[in-house]
Amino acid sequence: MEILGYIGAILMGLSLGLIGGGGSILTVPILVYLFQVDAVLATAYSLFIVGLTSLVGSFSHIKLGNIHWRTAIVFGIPSIISVFLTRSYLVPRIPDPILTFGQDPSGGASMVITKSVGLLLLFAVIMVMAAYSMIKPTKKPAADGLQANENNEPQFNYPLILAEGAIVGVVTGLVGAGGGFLIIPALVLLAKLPMKKAVGTSLMIIAAKSLIGFVGDMRGDEVIDWSFLGVFSSIAVVGILLGSWLSKRIPGEKLKPAFGWFVLVMGTYIIIKELF
Repeated sequence: MEILGYIGAILMGLSLGLIGGGGSILTVPILVYLFQVDAVLATAYSLFIVGLTSLVGSFSHIKLGNIHWRTAIVFGIPSIISVFLTRSYLVPRIPDPILTFGQDPSGGASMVITKSVGLLLLFAVIMVMAAYSMIKPTKKPAADGLQANENNEPQFNYPLILAEGAIVGVVTGLVGAGGGFLIIPALVLLAKLPMKKAVGTSLMIIAAKSLIGFVGDMRGDEVIDWSFLGVFSSIAVVGILLGSWLSKRIPGEKLKPAFGWFVLVMGTYIIIKELF
C-alpha cells in the first residue's frame, strides 16, 4: 500500500505541475487510506506537503514571469489570514463526535459521525466540486486574457477577490487542500489574468497559505513524523518538476477532464465508504 501511496505522491505533483491545481485534492485520501494517517492529522500533513511542493513548482514560473505579484498579494493576504485562523481556532474546536443519529437497543447512538469522518465527508464533497470544475468545458479567454489599463495592468474587483481569498482559505484550513481548482477560475474571471499567469500565481498563493496554515497547527503537543513528511514531499516535488517540464509539451487543458473524472470517482468512493 505504501508503494501505491508514493506513486500517488508523484501523481499529485504531476497534476500541480501540469494544470496548476487538482493534485492536492488527492493528498488527504492518499495519507488516510494508503498510509493509515488519522484524517485530522492528514489535513495538517497535506498543508505541509502541498505548500512545499507548490513553492518549488512556483520557482520556474517566477523565472518565466508568470506570477502577477499584485494579484497574489490581494488574493493571498485574506486567504493566508483565514487559513491560519481556521487551523489555529476553528479545527481544534470542532466537536468529536460531530453528530449522532438514532438509538440502538443498548441505548447508544445507532450512527455516529466522528470529527475524522466529518472532515473526510467534507473533503469528498469538495472533491466532487473540484471534479466538476475540471470536467466541464472551459471558455477560452480573450486573445490576451486581460482587461488592461494604459499601464497594461489587470482591472479587477477588489471586494470579490478579497472575499474569494478568504473563502478559499477556510476551505484549505478545514480539509488541507490547496484549492487551486477554486483559485485559478477566480484569477482568470475576477483578476482577468491569462491562464499561464493564473497557474503561476495560484501556485505561489497555495504555497504561502498552506505553509502558514501548517504553522497554525503547531501548538507544541503534536507528534509530527518529519521523516515521512520529508520522503513524501520529496517525491511530490519530483512529480511537480516533471509536470512543469511536461506542461511545455502537453497542454494541461487536454488532461484536466480525465483527471477530473478520476477525482470524481475518488470523491464518490470516500462518501460511500465513510457513510455505508
